[in-house]
Amino acid sequence: MTKTRIWMAAAAATTVMAVAGCASGPNQNLGTGVGALGGAAVGHAIGGNTASTLGGAAIGGVIGNQVGRSVDERNYYESQRAYPAYPPSTYYPRNGPTY
Repeated sequence: MTKTRIWMAAAAATTVMAVAGCASGPNQNLGTGVGALGGAAVGHAIGGNTASTLGGAAIGGVIGNQVGRSVDERNYYESQRAYPAYPPSTYYPRNGPTY
């Protein structure tokens, strides 16, 4: 019984690290970790066994990952709007040599 719990905990830790490794932005990484921890706590509180804890960690990690990703995207687009290209009106699509 103890070996099973150790293997399940190792599988959960590996899954969380694999999902966190795929994240790209700082908020996405943080969201994955916090979501997995929060999901594990809620899963354990609801089910009280290892399977519900692992399920909660997986679901929480995915939700946290997506929330962090949306925050990273929002920050990216806001930074692009705050600093537009200079000068903004110098793009001429047919300006240049034609071969």
